[in-house]
Amino acid sequence: MKKIVSIAALLCVFVACSQEKNTDKPKESKSKAILLADPTIFYNNGLYYLYGTTTGDIPNGEGFQVYTSSDLKAWKGPSGAQNGLALKKGDTFGDKGFWAPQVLSYNNKFYMIYTANENIAVAVSDSPIGPFKSESKEPIIKTGNQIDPFIFIDEDGKKYLYHVRLTNGNRIFVAEINDDLQSIKPETLTECISGVLPWENTQNVSWPVTEGPTVLKHNGLYYMIYSANDFRNPDYAVGYATAKSPLGPWEKAADSPIISRKDIGINGVGHGDVFYDKNGKMKYVLHTHYSNNGVSPRKAAIIDIDFEGNKIKANAKSFYLLQE
Repeated sequence: MKKIVSIAALLCVFVACSQEKNTDKPKESKSKAILLADPTIFYNNGLYYLYGTTTGDIPNGEGFQVYTSSDLKAWKGPSGAQNGLALKKGDTFGDKGFWAPQVLSYNNKFYMIYTANENIAVAVSDSPIGPFKSESKEPIIKTGNQIDPFIFIDEDGKKYLYHVRLTNGNRIFVAEINDDLQSIKPETLTECISGVLPWENTQNVSWPVTEGPTVLKHNGLYYMIYSANDFRNPDYAVGYATAKSPLGPWEKAADSPIISRKDIGINGVGHGDVFYDKNGKMKYVLHTHYSNNGVSPRKAAIIDIDFEGNKIKANAKSFYLLQE
């Protein structure tokens, strides 16, 4: 009888130990970082749409992925109309180097301004998830090499294409763009800024970089938010400049950079876009290095920014990486 009790007791201990092990087993997290560089967020009818240069599962020669979220925290995707892609190679100008898209609503359509083959083109869709297609297989600017487009529409209806021209450095230019968004007015082409300040060229390279422009207007003043240094540089960072006209001249802010690794604690923070959430709160979506030991694939993140008088301030404590 004692032997039976002992065996029963051992079985109870074994079962209890097994249950304890199962209970203590950590649950695998299914969330993972969204791997997009040069990101932009477009808000439409209760949903946020996240686009960017693909740095993860597909080569950036295939097009642009899109992710969706209703709260900026939980993201789903890729959700593009063509196997996760909002814009797919073959429906476009160019066949490689699909970088830095911007999406806007215009004339009851959705327009995507993008880079391919180091030139700028435009595609159109009936939906933010695509398929976006380029009606013209020609670039907007026919001469030279340009990247990082951003279209700003002023209160008087005039439209401006800010972009980076690859000439003695990555320099930010602007030109008026025609109403069809297919061509610029070349006589208005004007240089805005280049990398001449110490924070904009921390490695003292011969090809200084200023890129990723976003332009907005506040209290009658124009603001250009931009990134400086090569994107592979840990000191890649975000600053801003102001002007009284969309064509400049631009005065760089003395308090730049406003977002950097010193504030965030992660290398390579920059090249994003301003957007406003459902409550009208101003935010900036940007990318970071994969880790402080490696650049790629780059990760998408969001940080709160706002105006304080005539300055732009970033809230480092609000920074977070996006996950799917």
